[in-house]
Amino acid sequence: MAYILNIETSTTNCSVALSQNGRVIGYKEDNSSAYSHAERLHVYIDDVLKTASVSIDQLNAIAISKGPGSYTGLRIGVSAAKGLCYALNLPLISVPTLEALAHQVETPKGPIIAMLDARRMEVYSAIYDAQHIEIRSTEAEVLTPELYHELLDKSPVYFIGNGVAKTKALITHKNAQFVEDKLPSAQQMCALSYDKFKSNAFEDVAYFEPFYLKDFIAIPSKK
Repeated sequence: MAYILNIETSTTNCSVALSQNGRVIGYKEDNSSAYSHAERLHVYIDDVLKTASVSIDQLNAIAISKGPGSYTGLRIGVSAAKGLCYALNLPLISVPTLEALAHQVETPKGPIIAMLDARRMEVYSAIYDAQHIEIRSTEAEVLTPELYHELLDKSPVYFIGNGVAKTKALITHKNAQFVEDKLPSAQQMCALSYDKFKSNAFEDVAYFEPFYLKDFIAIPSKK
């Protein structure tokens, strides 16, 4: 029996899920417009463990959403995951953020494009088939009305993530299906992290870094 603590902090959604053999047995999350992961994450971890009546010493692994996403959010999540792994001598598992996000879409056909807002008219996106198998790896893309037309001309295409709002304003193809108001969640990480646990697909805790995709750019305060 494997208990895995799953942590997702790549967007404004601070999300924690506890799984038992890949099945969600407890979760807590909150999507605040202000990033409050530093204040909430460890509280949520404690709450989830207590609600499921599982002690921290019973955990078998820690799983983290690896990115892409918010630089600050990813740093907070990875730092927390590493700290738990060091303190409890547990393996670290990383789950691609966009892969977990794509699992929120259940469709018999048509590709799924998981996308996160990357400021201005850019998105971080990856493309998956109906079985959630990656068919195009994660890229940073500039949105245009013609983007994805080759896919859209063939079948329905499902767009999901917080990049959908500005994508919907540009792409008006009849086959574009927009799954709105969805963010990455630790709940969809559970089955994916358990698969990695079973195959011993662990990260090096000392050297693991989030997948930022682009370099961090500091924006001066308006205050």
